[in-house]
Amino acid sequence: MRQVIIAGHGGPEQLTAREVADPEPRAGQLRIRVRAAGVNFADVLARQGLYPDAPKPPCVIGYEVSGVVDAAGPQAGTGWVGREVFAMTRFGGYADTVLVDADQVFGKPASLSHEQAAALPVNYLTAWQLLVVMGALSSDETVLIHNAGGGVGLAAIDVARHVGARILATASSGKHAFLRERGADEVIDYRTGDWTREVRRLTDGRGVELVTDPLGGAHWRRSWGVLRSPGRLGMFGVSTASRTGRTGRLRLLTVGLGMPWFNPVTLMNQNRSAFGVNLGHLWGETEKVRAWLQTILDGVGEGWVRPHVDRTFALDDAGAAHRYLEERRNLGKVVLNP
Repeated sequence: MRQVIIAGHGGPEQLTAREVADPEPRAGQLRIRVRAAGVNFADVLARQGLYPDAPKPPCVIGYEVSGVVDAAGPQAGTGWVGREVFAMTRFGGYADTVLVDADQVFGKPASLSHEQAAALPVNYLTAWQLLVVMGALSSDETVLIHNAGGGVGLAAIDVARHVGARILATASSGKHAFLRERGADEVIDYRTGDWTREVRRLTDGRGVELVTDPLGGAHWRRSWGVLRSPGRLGMFGVSTASRTGRTGRLRLLTVGLGMPWFNPVTLMNQNRSAFGVNLGHLWGETEKVRAWLQTILDGVGEGWVRPHVDRTFALDDAGAAHRYLEERRNLGKVVLNP
């Protein structure tokens, strides 16, 4: 089998391909011949040494794959062999062959390509948890979706449309037309002017009920400032850490110093809340996550879940895929094809 490893922390050049022996499935595992593997910003942070959960180099990263099951271990169920599936992987996804516990594997909808299926788990589960499970978004509310052109951002637009909420989105100007086509009611260029002032203008000074923010640091403070009462701030990443100009863990220090502090008494008095989402820390909640994903799969059939793949790269070009993601050029999901 072929896999891409992080040889050491640093730039995209640290991603290198190697050949290793095919793994054999153990009890409860399925072996998947991968047709597509999702790339996420958490992978970029792991390569840079900024993702605490990632294994130490040399290691293989990657949270989601789609492909065909070709072998099953004891107690995994022989009915899987030969089926097209997609799966959640706790690292190891940057490969042409992976072993996955059977309870993390799902049948691929026939209407989706393998690339689209690989865009489902991380993006849509994160968006569902942010907007519905913890964000409690309702049809009479307004949500502000930051980085709306990214994979999670597009998934969040789908979920918010399904709920019936009003959608404000931030993105660079070149992405605005597409985001309006996807369902955003208003799109704000965060690179020009003061986006907080624009949010207040679009809401007649009241602010929004929910903000989803993957940026971190001082940006969370600004997002907190555009909440009305009652309001919720959903935080799910610190992507600004990748571009502070510092190296190693010093990047996280810069981001941490800008973060807001939340006082319980202030939260009560302002009728606001702040919460965090990290899908990688929900591996012990298999039944809940499977239930959320079943709702998302139902949404594929109903037409409101629309995974959008921006670009595919060959597995050996994982470094180029990371560079593309870091430059924020993507409009939707970036995928590797082994």
